[in-house]
Amino acid sequence: MASPMPRDPPVTSADATACGAEVGVIPVEYRLVAFVAVIGSGPLGGALVHTLALRDRIREIRLIDPHAGSAQGKALDILQSSPVEGFAARIEAAQSLYSAAGADAIVIADAGASGAEHTGETGLAIARQVAAVEAAAPLVFAGATQRELIARSVGELHVARTRVLGTAPGALESALRALAGLAIDASGADVQLKIVGTPPRGAVVGWEEATVSGMPLRSELAPHAMAALTARIPDLWPPEPYALASAAARVVEGIVNGSRRRFSCFVSIDAGPSRNTVIALPVIVGPQGVVRVLEPGLTRQERTQMENAIEKG
Repeated sequence: MASPMPRDPPVTSADATACGAEVGVIPVEYRLVAFVAVIGSGPLGGALVHTLALRDRIREIRLIDPHAGSAQGKALDILQSSPVEGFAARIEAAQSLYSAAGADAIVIADAGASGAEHTGETGLAIARQVAAVEAAAPLVFAGATQRELIARSVGELHVARTRVLGTAPGALESALRALAGLAIDASGADVQLKIVGTPPRGAVVGWEEATVSGMPLRSELAPHAMAALTARIPDLWPPEPYALASAAARVVEGIVNGSRRRFSCFVSIDAGPSRNTVIALPVIVGPQGVVRVLEPGLTRQERTQMENAIEKG
């Protein structure tokens, strides 16, 4: 026998207040989309935007250059490749340095008109304006010839040491890892080593703590082979734009997204004749820039070489 139809509709949702429960507000945290500003649409700036887009770990990349046509053309070209390459990063172009306001990281690269890295008085003027426009974001110098600009940003513009770093040593390190891998018939990706000091002439390789596939590299590479690789460093400097871009991209991602990796970067330290020496050292990065400068594992001879590089500034 069928049951009679109920007079009241069935309960489909619970009313917390009707049941005597206290209704609370669930907090929801909203975060603006992170974006990275790249100053300069030359070969290095374009390669960096492309590398960041391909890795697809930064939601928005803003390419800024007074030469608007160059920035717009490269941004559009990279964006049009997204369906083929399979990335979803948003690529924008801008002409004014004020467009860097609010960035999570600001990368100073090279000029779209000349292709030259931002250095000297022109580079300092850009750093001054960018530091004024965005007072918190780390300033990442991606070029190989910007070591002096890093020092002047700290010494003359009074930008905090922890906020300024250069990424070119990572590109040199990558080249040396590749050559070391070839020397022992292994992949350069399996080789781990650090370069400190002041490349190219004052570069010091930490062969003592270098490894290959977790084993000491010294067990695979003879001392004379290490010396020969060290002697090749001047010929590897400056690295080419794509190597520089690859090194800068990893550091930028570490700043924006966080990373436990150690990067070889140019940093300003309170040492040397000017108490503002910029040398390559391993660092840990975070949202504010340099979180910690690490002590490299060096032999007595390697440490003496690094100290000499510091004294020379």
